[in-house]
Amino acid sequence: MDALLIIAGLLLMLAGLVWLIMRAFATSLLWGWGSLFPPVTLIYLLRHWSRARSAMILFSLGVIPLVAGLVGLAGKDPERLEAIIRLDWLNPELQGQPELTIELAGELNGQPFRPQHGELIGGVLSLREGADFFAQRELIIRLPQHSEGAVRVDVLPQDSGDNLPEVELSWLLPEQELPEARRLSRGYTLHLDLQPRAPNRLEGDFHLVLPARFKTSLSGRVELYRDRLRYVDGRVDLTFDSRDTIAHVLHDYLQRRFATADVVILRLPPLSFAGSTLELLVEAQVEQRNEQLPVRLRKRGESGWAVEGDHFPPLPPVASVQTDARSERVVTEERVSRPADRRQRFSLARLQRHPEHYRNLSMRLTRAGGGTVEGRFVGIDADGSIHLSQQMGRGGGQASFRFLPGEIGNLELLEP
Repeated sequence: MDALLIIAGLLLMLAGLVWLIMRAFATSLLWGWGSLFPPVTLIYLLRHWSRARSAMILFSLGVIPLVAGLVGLAGKDPERLEAIIRLDWLNPELQGQPELTIELAGELNGQPFRPQHGELIGGVLSLREGADFFAQRELIIRLPQHSEGAVRVDVLPQDSGDNLPEVELSWLLPEQELPEARRLSRGYTLHLDLQPRAPNRLEGDFHLVLPARFKTSLSGRVELYRDRLRYVDGRVDLTFDSRDTIAHVLHDYLQRRFATADVVILRLPPLSFAGSTLELLVEAQVEQRNEQLPVRLRKRGESGWAVEGDHFPPLPPVASVQTDARSERVVTEERVSRPADRRQRFSLARLQRHPEHYRNLSMRLTRAGGGTVEGRFVGIDADGSIHLSQQMGRGGGQASFRFLPGEIGNLELLEP
């Protein structure tokens, strides 16, 4: 609907301009040729407003649906609007450049098959032609087993058993609203020889011949994604909308928030990428303990998806983490004969990693911009803030203070 409004507005504006030029030629030949240049057109409007008024009214009417369409498109698909403003549509070669190299010869259901997208995720190989919700033509092969390395499969028509891949074809004809599909689990020829290629792709030979009634025969080389991450210059593209992208962002965030690499995301709720924000309740396992964390993610331009309030520093190198772990084991052995004094090895990073070890203990916090606050440690909030509570006089009231890690200049533990 937004695209129709934009097109209608542009057509009305174009019609108004053509009408205006015709009126200028009707005035005089000199005004007609001059009106082809914008400065002269403006002068003609001022000098001959009575003649040009009706054309300008038509031009102004076109502005209304154009603006309405652009506003609607900005709310639903800002990236598409940005591409229109950048005039990417004027460069069809760049626009049509495929992400994957898929070179297949043959046909699917008797029609040429030119897939633009392919993936092998969770043992399901799919080759898809068309970018709409329903593919124009699609081939799906469900493998009984899948591995993280190379993939090699050979099936002949005489093979039988329950361990054969299932092949599914689907196609959508112009007069249909829903695609048709066919499945078969034996009686075909299949050869796959795919080798992994960094960072997340498979590449190799593909050969498939189905029984004659399916009118499907494909042979050549394919390139497939192994997950739904995308990379740019060797780094994960955080602007790509997928469940795997969000999982990657959250995994990195939790590792830095708790200052440990031992993080496993157990469950993510269903995701919808209709807008630029996501509010999730994430279930994760951090150092063998379960955590439930409410997080809010926002997508910002070229930087992509990020957790709001993420001010945590990068993880230290692996070697220093291992050395720190060995030191902890040595200290643990020494504590057998004497009480533990948690002040000796206390730090902000250790507090973030094991907040439950310091609850209700007295601390002194010095802000990076100056000022000192003393209070008892309550916990770490959802945005990573350090929460302190301070008793206020004899009335029994309490004051609460919250500081982001970037606001803390020094943090000192006052109790053993």
